[in-house]
Amino acid sequence: IHGLWPDKEGTLLQNCKPLPTYIHFADKMLDDLDKNWIQLKYPERFARKEQPLWLYQYLKHGSCCQKVYDQNTYFSLALRLKDRFDLLRTLQLHRIVPGSSYTFKEIFDAVKTVSQTDPDVKCTKGAQELLEIGI
Repeated sequence: IHGLWPDKEGTLLQNCKPLPTYIHFADKMLDDLDKNWIQLKYPERFARKEQPLWLYQYLKHGSCCQKVYDQNTYFSLALRLKDRFDLLRTLQLHRIVPGSSYTFKEIFDAVKTVSQTDPDVKCTKGAQELLEIGI
């Protein structure tokens, strides 16, 4: 998971006011987030304690849906959507696996089978590697 970004009529919303208060996770939610929304840029102990990625994402994007979703619901929704649109499994089912080359259309079409809408597939410039899939 990179993030859960609310939008309004195709426009991504971010840094909405008032900024919500972030409450550090513990127990099961901490474990679920740590397993599924990995904070790779930080040492594990620091990441679990300070939760910098989740804090950043919640203040930047969760702030824009706080009238509808509190912090726990926002992150729970992101985890449920990850499971609903299990992209790794979807790609595997379409025989798209790491270490081989595929066309943009092959990846796009595979993801569309679960998203039911056109996904936002991004590749790195120059290296022609899959960078991000937005649904």
